[in-house]
Amino acid sequence: MSGHSKWSTIKRQKAAADAKRGRAFSKLAQEIMIAARLGGADRDSNYRLRLAVQRAKAANMPNVNIEKAIKRGVGEDKDAPEMFDLAYEGYGPGGIALFIDVLTDNRNRSVAQIRNVLETSGGHMADSGSVAWMFERRGEIVVKANGADPDDIFMIAAESGADDVEIDESLVYVWTKPHMLDEVRKKLVNEGLDIDQAELGRVASSPVDAEERGALQVLRLVSNLEELDDVRKVDTNLNITEDLVATYAAA
Repeated sequence: MSGHSKWSTIKRQKAAADAKRGRAFSKLAQEIMIAARLGGADRDSNYRLRLAVQRAKAANMPNVNIEKAIKRGVGEDKDAPEMFDLAYEGYGPGGIALFIDVLTDNRNRSVAQIRNVLETSGGHMADSGSVAWMFERRGEIVVKANGADPDDIFMIAAESGADDVEIDESLVYVWTKPHMLDEVRKKLVNEGLDIDQAELGRVASSPVDAEERGALQVLRLVSNLEELDDVRKVDTNLNITEDLVATYAAA
């Protein structure tokens, strides 16, 4: 998992930089809108909305933007576009599987942009269900050490019901079963830990190795897909090693 953690760190740092320029706020607002539309505006009862708001606050999204997105989601803003929560599946170079989460107000635009990025990068779209079975749902919590002993955080997380914990410099990654995500997050908060992010994601059941050149092409493809306004997140079954991430970061 260490390579995946470092890859997540790189993407999170980029997302933070994008947020400072306002690029990420539209994606965060879309996520809040659809969570509110599906489950209502009550954050206590709407688990997905609670996580979306937490992500927005972690990116320093202004509260006024958050509340506006919630109102749009529940229909109080009649001019707001209808949002769709979609997933597309595809393959990258070397047959590496890609699962692409999308939030969009225009399905045709999204699929056209995704297809274009895939095809210009040596990949292609796949039929629904052809890739999804390769992944398992999981909860991921990112904890800032803030000078605390990461080993102490490891023990707290393990005792809180986490499935796996990994230390990556000043960050501690905590993985949980999907239904345990919020419960573990609350226990960590009650212990005074600084939660940087908590969200549901996917992990490949059987990661696939690829030669370096092809693996780097896949990582660039993932980055290009996540640059699209409608794409929220891309998961891959590529075995992302620490050496691969280091080579990608140095390129």
